[in-house]
Amino acid sequence: MEDPRLPGAEPVPEGLGLVHEEGRSIRATWRGAELFRYVYVPWEPQMESPRPYFHPLRTLGGDLVSLYRPHDHVWHKGIAWSLCSVGSENFWGGPTYIRGHGYRQLPNNGRMRHQGFDAVALHDGVLRIDERLSWITEAGVAWIQERRRIGVTALPDHGAWVLAFESAMHNVSGGTISIGSPTTHGRPDAGYSGLFWRGPRSFTDGRVVTPDGEGGDEFRGWRGPWMGFAGRHDGHDGASTLLFRDHPDNFCFPTQWFVRSRMFACLCPAPFFDAEYPLADDDSLTLRYSVCVADGALGVSGCERLAARCAERDPNTWP
Repeated sequence: MEDPRLPGAEPVPEGLGLVHEEGRSIRATWRGAELFRYVYVPWEPQMESPRPYFHPLRTLGGDLVSLYRPHDHVWHKGIAWSLCSVGSENFWGGPTYIRGHGYRQLPNNGRMRHQGFDAVALHDGVLRIDERLSWITEAGVAWIQERRRIGVTALPDHGAWVLAFESAMHNVSGGTISIGSPTTHGRPDAGYSGLFWRGPRSFTDGRVVTPDGEGGDEFRGWRGPWMGFAGRHDGHDGASTLLFRDHPDNFCFPTQWFVRSRMFACLCPAPFFDAEYPLADDDSLTLRYSVCVADGALGVSGCERLAARCAERDPNTWP
């Protein structure tokens, strides 16, 4: 019997799609299914240093590859631009590491406040978001004005898609701001600060992939042009890989990396791993990265091919 609903069934859209929830978030879709949500007006408490984030993040095949507010670190949110030591302020969330005292919860959790968009557009298979943000200390003072550019495109021939991220941070504090990490304040091997990803619980003990080989936590602090993380999913035998690429124009290229596999899955390019960057008043610092999200467990050669393809198709290099 013919299904009477078929003639009026809405066709599945092809390619990338865009849904803008004004005043809250932007969703990207792939063939009608959610690919990611970019929350630009977050609602979390001040202690978590509210800032825009990408969650959920999915592969083209629909597998979830991000985690939101895990109980061990509630300030971890998918992928987010997160800097834990910005002068005396914390734009990461949670406690601050103090030399000689360890972690202390201080009244210094700033927020990254959305100011507006200069562009939110989808054209010829490329999603472009140009955003303005103000970094506000917990005391209510603007320290940094940021211009952020996000670009997204799909690589279906590689079973992957690309998230390009650029942050131009302009110091308006009236003085020099030294940007660092817990390691620059005395905690060894804790140079996290940057474009930080927290992976699903099932990715714990996943494989860290680099041009120098595969492994785990021993690659924390390693320096190189890219780093991948391959993990498995609960519920089926599938796997996914996230590949982060440093950009040759970045001041620290090739960057050091912060990564964990054994405790939980996380990764970030760490430009302030073991040395502070002094951002003078009225000066700017621009950093660029791209993240490739792929179906399947990629090894070194697969990641190398994907990194090369992502460099060719970086959506933030297109006009």
